[in-house]
Amino acid sequence: MSTIAIVLIALGVAADAFAASMASGVRMRRLHWGRAVLVAGTFGFFQALMPLIGWALASRFAELVAPVDHWIAFGLLALLGVRMIQEALGPDDEDGPGAEWMGLRRLLLLGVATSIDAAAVGVSFAVLDVSILGAVTIIGLVTFVVSLLAVPVGHGLGNRFRTPAEIIGGAVLIVLGTRILLEHLGVLAS
Repeated sequence: MSTIAIVLIALGVAADAFAASMASGVRMRRLHWGRAVLVAGTFGFFQALMPLIGWALASRFAELVAPVDHWIAFGLLALLGVRMIQEALGPDDEDGPGAEWMGLRRLLLLGVATSIDAAAVGVSFAVLDVSILGAVTIIGLVTFVVSLLAVPVGHGLGNRFRTPAEIIGGAVLIVLGTRILLEHLGVLAS
């Protein structure tokens, strides 16, 4: 598989991380580059880790995880999206500690949820005999860059349209989870 093909795959699997990174940026009252790097690094890490796991476990556990991976991704993304919408519609605790930060636990859940489908990419890499270390490095770097660019975009939207942007960000997470679910159920084409 060519490097260009792997970069295109990386852009495809990074789409969910881009949307989630924008949602993270929406929550920031001030743009924190340290947090933006943490968000991008988390998504890049999980987008690289999941194909590696999928590749490593392709022959043993793919049949066990495949029937439920879409339900796991849907559940995590929908839960996080609903929480984000509830927080947008609730009282504004702008001055409370961490009011603009989603928290490390939520960030890690988003990292896992947006990268579960990347495990299937790793399974296909095993079948296609792709150099896995090079492939996951490209996927991780592409996701990092895409996610890092998405945070300030989301932040810009959030500063102008805070509540609607947070609601839209939550809705985007729910739609991402629903799309993953419907694709795996065969309702939508991949």
